[in-house]
Amino acid sequence: MLKTRVITAVLMLAILLPVLFLLPPIYLSALFFMMLVAAAWEWSRLIAPNADRSAYIYALICAVIVIFLWLSAEPSIEIALLSIAIAFWVFGMPFMLSQGLHLSLSRWRLVLSVLGFIVLPSTWLSLDVLREIGLLWLLSAMILVWLADIGAYFVGRAIGKRKLASQISPGKSLEGALGGLVLCLIYAILCSYYFLPNETLFGAWQAQWGWGAMLAMTAVLVLFSVLGDLFESQLKRLARVKDSSNLLPGHGGFLDRVDALLPVMPLVTLFSIMVRA
Repeated sequence: MLKTRVITAVLMLAILLPVLFLLPPIYLSALFFMMLVAAAWEWSRLIAPNADRSAYIYALICAVIVIFLWLSAEPSIEIALLSIAIAFWVFGMPFMLSQGLHLSLSRWRLVLSVLGFIVLPSTWLSLDVLREIGLLWLLSAMILVWLADIGAYFVGRAIGKRKLASQISPGKSLEGALGGLVLCLIYAILCSYYFLPNETLFGAWQAQWGWGAMLAMTAVLVLFSVLGDLFESQLKRLARVKDSSNLLPGHGGFLDRVDALLPVMPLVTLFSIMVRA
């Protein structure tokens, strides 16, 4: 399993790194597009486990929505989409998580279907907007999410005792989540020290509103990265599957890799607009 995970990770990096650093930005947008269309296919299979054919139609509709956003570049539509997505992550997701495994997929299937057409395209849009601000601005935000996961994993394995959400994700602990938070706060401080204020979100917030506001903003992003991970785990538990798919051998599916990014990237976009307004 470890060998498979490493091989898959190396292949993904072999694709991602040249696209990031050697090719024009449109290629990165196209890569994000393909990843999120695959995630849409997986999302459909989670909320409707027995409707495999419908998943392709669902992914196609999601692709059409993203292409429309790509071609129209209409600010009012983009703002509306991001606003609805953020409203769900801030208000709707905590309510759904509070239901645990008592949430009924059959009753919520229509709502979740519509939500997929909002949260997945809004994530693509957020990634595209952040890339336009700057490559380092985008990467520094994405690295925060990865560090939150890495810190939670290692601290949780070392000292984790109290379960964060035992029914939804038994492997996650409160100590792990706090370890990820501490690592991310240190990372945000280092970004503010070593990069110019206009190069990262953390430096921009620190320069404009001070250390307290920057650290609070970082903590909010870490919180929603954890909640996004838990939300996808909840859907997988309800669908009675371990991974969203097997498209990435050793890693599960694309949705497993971007679950924490789904709520965080729209929030990063909002915070970026606030600091750059």
